[in-house]
Amino acid sequence: MQEQLLILDFGSQYTQLIARRIRELNVYCEIHPFNKIPELNTNIKGVILSGSPFSVRDKNALIPDLSEIKGKFPLLGICYGAQYLAHYFGGEVLPSKTREYGRANLQYVDNKNNLLKNISKNSQVWMSHGDTIDSIPENYKIIASTKDVKVGAFQILNEETYGIQFHPEVYHSTEGLELLKNFTVDICGCKQDWTPDSFVDITIKNIREKVKNDKVVLGLSGGVDSTVASILLHKAIGKNLTCIFVNNGLLRKNEYNDVLESYNNMGLNVKGVDVSEKFINELEGVSEPEQKRKIIGRIFIETFDKEAREIKEVKWLAQGTIYPDVIESISVKGPSATIKSHHNVGGLPDKMNLKVIEPLNLLFKDEVRRVGKALNISDKFISRHPFPGPGLAIRILGEITREKVRILQEVDDIYINGLKKSGLYNKVWQAGAILLPVQSVGVMGDERTYENVVALRAVSSVDGMTADWSHLPYEFLAEISNKIINQVQGVNRVVYDISSKPPATIEWE
Repeated sequence: MQEQLLILDFGSQYTQLIARRIRELNVYCEIHPFNKIPELNTNIKGVILSGSPFSVRDKNALIPDLSEIKGKFPLLGICYGAQYLAHYFGGEVLPSKTREYGRANLQYVDNKNNLLKNISKNSQVWMSHGDTIDSIPENYKIIASTKDVKVGAFQILNEETYGIQFHPEVYHSTEGLELLKNFTVDICGCKQDWTPDSFVDITIKNIREKVKNDKVVLGLSGGVDSTVASILLHKAIGKNLTCIFVNNGLLRKNEYNDVLESYNNMGLNVKGVDVSEKFINELEGVSEPEQKRKIIGRIFIETFDKEAREIKEVKWLAQGTIYPDVIESISVKGPSATIKSHHNVGGLPDKMNLKVIEPLNLLFKDEVRRVGKALNISDKFISRHPFPGPGLAIRILGEITREKVRILQEVDDIYINGLKKSGLYNKVWQAGAILLPVQSVGVMGDERTYENVVALRAVSSVDGMTADWSHLPYEFLAEISNKIINQVQGVNRVVYDISSKPPATIEWE
């Protein structure tokens, strides 16, 4: 069995980032809610307690059952996790006199301690807590401090149990990855054998064992996740996989034909279904974002169901679900109240009486890309920016019309191709154009115009959970703006979105 670290989630915004950083070390880990601890078997090498927006001092504090963990497995508490280990075992946690948030430096570091090996004095760390550990039990030892936080880190004597009040998983903690490596590799003894190649081998073997000679159907989108999932399944079961690629009329310019041809060249058994007229007809005049999503989802399910039923004896529905989607549905507070409907093909498996297989449901987006490279999938797919499930429908603010779709496809084509030609595409996490429900006065030649405004959006990110606006060169933006206004009939003004996530989101709807 694959060795792993177990991360117990107390609701921190950084929990997924802990997992991502550990995966960077080629160590496999899984996130589970603090109150749903899985069976503790021999393949678990250690446990991490995440941070939390809650306080250990609250009467409704989140209290895990560590009776089978503490003292039996290496254990690292981060922020809330550290405060829990101090407060509930004889120490005291009190409100901080001033909120401890942001950059700090370790003024004292016990480098003889295994957790802090090779961590520099004055190493920058990231604090994010309203409480602080005021005192620790007698059998605890302080191993790091900052100017304002005496108990910056501790170890329980004669136990491989540690606590740190800062966040090593965020990039502001400059030696955070080194600390996580000390815990996972040196203290827990993980072999660092979780690689893209090993994932491919294990996954293909598991698919063959699970599916056997059954037939599988998968909906392709042209994106990274569904493409990688399809190639993994194809390598495992060959022609028993049928892929369906639906044109909803809201794809990028020429994308349906281009992507369909690429898939056929990859040896996949793909059926293209062009129902763009049906989508556009039902969307025309609709402006409410969630209503757009529901219409698109309903027509997709109806189309996919009809096409899939033509495949004799199909028993499995394959999906390109990735790990963040899985985590969101089993969060600490229970299943998420609102998952955007385009993330689901809800109802399909039950409606079609199919079993579900999700070969990528253990991977983060960047890991999916690495697996794609291990499978020798074209960079055209692997480096592709994320694209929303409802397509351009949620990049057209307000009601949908055929003319608006045409305008946005033309604008998007100029923008995305411009990024590629300028060598900027791979420096950006995601880019797209938004057609605003605004018209502005302009002058073209000697004529006054009153036409549409488009916003260009480009963000930098590691995983999409947070994002900063990309600082594209002014010269590039000027060139693209000029091309759009001159070449796209119906647009006379271009603006650039300089909002970060949070407080904004990447998409506008």
